[in-house]
Amino acid sequence: MNADVAERRTPKGAGTGGGRGARQRIVAAAMKLFYHEGINATGVERLATEASVSKRTLYQHFPSKDAVVEEYLRFIQQHVGDPLRPGPDDLRRTPRARILALFETPSPDGQMRGCPFHNAAVEAAEAMPEIHEIVKEHKRNYIDGVARLAKEAGAGNPKLLANQLAVLYEGAAALSTSLDDPAPWTHARKAAQTLIDLAVASQR
Repeated sequence: MNADVAERRTPKGAGTGGGRGARQRIVAAAMKLFYHEGINATGVERLATEASVSKRTLYQHFPSKDAVVEEYLRFIQQHVGDPLRPGPDDLRRTPRARILALFETPSPDGQMRGCPFHNAAVEAAEAMPEIHEIVKEHKRNYIDGVARLAKEAGAGNPKLLANQLAVLYEGAAALSTSLDDPAPWTHARKAAQTLIDLAVASQR
């Protein structure tokens, strides 16, 4: 997934006011606050204020803050683009192009924040085991999706290539966040091109 996906996707109806759409507004607030300010730094009161709901209403929809975090990650997971859920434009591109698209430089609004799943895993530590399960599920499914694309691209060992690309992706996301600089994505994309070419050449 692109590192700025949390900023580009918001629940339908999230901008509406009043009592209707409270759950959507809570998730939309979580998308903004958890991603930019951090999960641990965002309290329930802050979340409720941003969503224009009372704490009582928030707890009517979510029994705990952990449940909001889970919904936040599930929403992102459901709206992740290629390779997990390719759109019509993705399907018109070659498998190689679709893999390289994973390394396109994000265009964040403000500071680079990296992968929301990785961020959640770090913040959850041992306090939120359910969060770790969601992160593991997403990352494993993502690697499997890349492996399928790698096979279609003609890689001799698609599973190996998928794991190499996953490490490359995670490194680019982490380094760009640490440096607050998009340059690591450019370097990662060039390295990905080399890895793909070598993997395909080994099959010939």
